[in-house]
Amino acid sequence: MGKETGFLEYERHDRTYADPRERLKNYREFVIPLPEGELTTQAARCMNCGIPYCHNGCPVNNIIPDWNHLVYEGEWRDALEVLHSTNNFPEFTGRICPAPCEASCTLNIVDQPVTIKSIECAIVDRGWKEGWIEPQVPTRRSGKSVAVVGSGPAGMACAQQLARAGHSVTLFEKNDRIGGLLRYGIPDFKMEKQLIDRRVKQMEAEGVTFRTSTEVGVDISFKSLKENYDAVVLSGGAENPRPLQIPGAHLPGVHYAMNFLMQQNKRNAGDDEKTAAPNGTLSAAGKHVVVIGGGDTGSDCVGTSNRQGAASVTQLEIMPKPPEKENKALTWPDWPLKLRTSTSHDEGVDRDWAVLTKRAIGENEVTGLECVRVEWKDGKMEEIPGSEFTLKADLILLAMGFLGPRQKGLLDQSGVALTDRGNVDANVVDYRTSEDMVYSCGDMRRGQSLVVWAIREGRQCARAVDEALMGVSELPR
Repeated sequence: MGKETGFLEYERHDRTYADPRERLKNYREFVIPLPEGELTTQAARCMNCGIPYCHNGCPVNNIIPDWNHLVYEGEWRDALEVLHSTNNFPEFTGRICPAPCEASCTLNIVDQPVTIKSIECAIVDRGWKEGWIEPQVPTRRSGKSVAVVGSGPAGMACAQQLARAGHSVTLFEKNDRIGGLLRYGIPDFKMEKQLIDRRVKQMEAEGVTFRTSTEVGVDISFKSLKENYDAVVLSGGAENPRPLQIPGAHLPGVHYAMNFLMQQNKRNAGDDEKTAAPNGTLSAAGKHVVVIGGGDTGSDCVGTSNRQGAASVTQLEIMPKPPEKENKALTWPDWPLKLRTSTSHDEGVDRDWAVLTKRAIGENEVTGLECVRVEWKDGKMEEIPGSEFTLKADLILLAMGFLGPRQKGLLDQSGVALTDRGNVDANVVDYRTSEDMVYSCGDMRRGQSLVVWAIREGRQCARAVDEALMGVSELPR
């Protein structure tokens, strides 16, 4: 504990943002980091609790009080070592994680949690700037080979851990670039992609082989992986989007959110329009956009639509509007249900809750959306008579979540058992599937979730694979 009275002396201060009028002109990150002196002060607020609930609130179990203390003492390199001991990619989570650790912070009981996420991001960003982050090349090779399918955060974490254990690892990715959801689902203004590229270079130096534009189950059979590798890890995403089952949903102008977001990320990467949008350009420019779904993906659609020059943006959510503040006595230290306003919302959007969509209007293309207000009673939804209304809509983006992984191709060929929800059936003890030496982790196993959960599962799965191949493992769990 750096300063025993720090939490009493200092107020919470966090990172700030560039003005919305400026940041809407581009797709670059716009967070303004705290200066070093302020970071030291914020780290001094950590109470080093006897029971640090932030450990359990964090899916990767970051040792938060330890690196807060080290930052307070000015021992930044040691703080980086502690941070990396539980998290392969803190520059990802330090930008896009919702920070359940801060919800679990003891100081959050009075709405003043430690700025854990900002300190985490500052540690790793300084590590890159100072050149402290280098490839960790194994001193010995095991002679074993592992195929990891899917290069999102779970696949990247799993592949890196296995390579550091001395195995020959090949990471397969169906898209043209590594990163999965990080690459093509997260907008650049939330996380710029050079952050992924430098980790890829590090992993290549550690021995990971990357095979992009290679879809297992299409370009290469799953059988060939089983025959040529000692173990296979299925670490793909939950890519099967929830459909909008209303009349008119087939009309041109109604699109899944991920298709819309992926196109813009490809443009930002320098792809020409034919490469970025082979099936036709999706653009919000000059259009009245309706985003259906109130989660993070919907928020990302809001920010992207505004940057493309939308005439208006409306975001609909079928659930009631959450309370402005949670009841701490009922929820702490768990993740609370409360109203959350993202930076994209601050840039301009009309948000509406407890709205059910009834019909998309249009002939040759969508022109509007018929809706009705609903109320929830005893967990059941009922339409409110006489509350019908129509929204003008030139572009409707579906951000209603995902139903699990796509089964055609990879999963069909693998023969692995699936859960009732369509996810790969594997536990969190050894991550084994029903097929011998086939493992699964991340969203393909648990369903759509957070990047930080994917990193946790990738790390734990790597240890399970290493233990199966070698009989014992020195990788952390």
